[in-house]
Amino acid sequence: MHELSVCEALLAQVRATATANGADGVGRITVRLGPLSGVEPDLLAQAFTIARNGPMTAEASLHIETQPIRLRCRDCGNENEAEANRLLCKACGSYRTDLISGDELLLARVELHGVSRHPTNSTDSEQQERPDHV
Repeated sequence: MHELSVCEALLAQVRATATANGADGVGRITVRLGPLSGVEPDLLAQAFTIARNGPMTAEASLHIETQPIRLRCRDCGNENEAEANRLLCKACGSYRTDLISGDELLLARVELHGVSRHPTNSTDSEQQERPDHV
């Protein structure tokens, strides 16, 4: 199941982001997943429950936003949604199409918990405002 290695890479990126922002932990992780990404959403969710057991992500949850397949026709310029096994222009029926979206696996959002507040580089004692959730 390659979804486990995908989760491990995803969580490595999330942990690096959390560390860089001085977070104590990670809450909700949102990914955007297209049907042509080669990743099965159900298997990704199952793999996530195993892979998250590590520093900062043991309590994290995964939210998957599925993305549609979108095409642009080279012949008529139409943009439309399509099905995975039918990448044709809906306007003119052409097979000469370019994929706009539907093959992505993107880390969209990460909720960070316990982000430390750092003083600004100014000479006064004001602290920089940083939200607890990103």
